[in-house]
Amino acid sequence: MQKFKLLPITVAVAASLASISSFAAETDLAALEQRIQELESQVGDIKYVDDQQQAVLTAETNVPDGIVFSGYARYGAHYKSGDERYVDIGTTGRSVGRLGNEANGGEVQLAKLFQADNGAIWDIVFMADHWEADAWADDGGLSMKKMYAGVTNIFESQPELYMWAGRDFHQRPQQGLNDYFWMTHDGQGAGFNNLDFGGAKLDMGFVGQVKGGLVNDNGRYAITSKLHSINAGIGQLDLYANYGFASDEADEVGKPKVSDETAYLLGATLGLGESNKLVMKYGDGADSSVFELKGDYQTFYASLEGSYAASEQFIIDYLVSYKDNSGSDLDRENTEYAGIVRPQYQWNDVHSTWLEAGYGMVDYDDDGEENAWKVTLSQNVSLGGLPWSRPMLRFYTTVGDVETKGNTVKTTNVDTLSFGAMFEAWW
Repeated sequence: MQKFKLLPITVAVAASLASISSFAAETDLAALEQRIQELESQVGDIKYVDDQQQAVLTAETNVPDGIVFSGYARYGAHYKSGDERYVDIGTTGRSVGRLGNEANGGEVQLAKLFQADNGAIWDIVFMADHWEADAWADDGGLSMKKMYAGVTNIFESQPELYMWAGRDFHQRPQQGLNDYFWMTHDGQGAGFNNLDFGGAKLDMGFVGQVKGGLVNDNGRYAITSKLHSINAGIGQLDLYANYGFASDEADEVGKPKVSDETAYLLGATLGLGESNKLVMKYGDGADSSVFELKGDYQTFYASLEGSYAASEQFIIDYLVSYKDNSGSDLDRENTEYAGIVRPQYQWNDVHSTWLEAGYGMVDYDDDGEENAWKVTLSQNVSLGGLPWSRPMLRFYTTVGDVETKGNTVKTTNVDTLSFGAMFEAWW
């Protein structure tokens, strides 16, 4: 089948990009590191920036006076001239690239930190988010995403151990170019982070899934674990293992009993040198979350991502991925392929120009096929001279197309031509 023909090409492209990045000049890397340090020094001592991950305090966290205000947001106008606003294919986020291809939304977080006389550091955190779009919701509004308390530096033998309870982001590793949370278990519960074994640290949690603004869980639960900060020689190794199950409360009248289902999800990330990373996961009864309890469903995902510094001003980011979905509870078994490349030129510490190109394919076992491509040109104004410097004002044009064909479906072409202006920031 075509998917077996394309797999060697995907692997070859990934290997080539990984090898190229290893030749980045030491002077370029040193210059980039210096610029990173300069930007970080502007932020201040407290590292409480919302990167859409769980915030974990350490014994070295500086406790500021007042309220810590942090968040992430992107809002703007997106003029649609083609058939669809965005180029969307497959199940790996914005698989052909997120630049000029993502909806508006944001989240705002308020936190108060306390330090006890015995050295313990506490935080109480609240977050409201705003992500409803007309593609999946009928109305908008704010919803409460976080309300939890946590504490660190309470055990002399484990000063980095952080304990928490409440509603929080939970175990949500994310990839940048495709905006893909390849694992996520947000919910209500309790857990700990950074139990130090010497050479590795352990995070564990017990969480229940919640829906929207409800204050209770819905009867679906996850036991999560992450063994991380392992020195594998070529880079850091992190390992994930999660188990999902349900109580009778999750069962719905007239539908199969969810309480009879279980799921597990395994994952790993491995750093490859300074600027590349390998991601792999396998799920049984789960795709990106064991809350899903999908029955006879299996998925395997692998990707390689990274960047190459051609010069201090010219940086190329890339991501290639492969995903196989199978099982009798899946309507159509399929395999997904995607590749994204984003050259970025920084004219100075304010202006930059980005060009992002992506291609994706879904190959179905019934000989059906979907193909998509996207190209976005973006002119940016940002705070700082690095690709990830934010806040950023972005003015872009996106073109793309999604083609569907096969023996059981009608051949269609859906094109995208859009123009937009937006801001993006995390702080």
